[in-house]
Amino acid sequence: MKEFGIQAPDEGIFIIVLCSKWCKSCKLFSPILEKFRENGSIMFKEIDIDENSDLVRKLHIHAVPALLFFKNGKLLNKNIKINEEIFVNKGVMIGTFGEPILKEIIKQI
Repeated sequence: MKEFGIQAPDEGIFIIVLCSKWCKSCKLFSPILEKFRENGSIMFKEIDIDENSDLVRKLHIHAVPALLFFKNGKLLNKNIKINEEIFVNKGVMIGTFGEPILKEIIKQI
């Protein structure tokens, strides 16, 4: 991430959100993330895929929004399951989910 000018904080939960201006799901999901940032649960940075195509290719991201979860400066190296379904695979989640799912993901991190 550092080669792309992205530095994850050394402490806490940090999420990189790969999104696009044309993505309606991204626009709907952004206020949910903002709510978690405001209550101090997470920090996040939105990155437009159209302006960062090298990063998207390197990460093999083919759909947005895509969330990369970091804890204490390192990409999460585990899967997060909710009701036996994997929502986060090795630190990466593709797609949007509601507030209860994001709350559970944060809890499991």
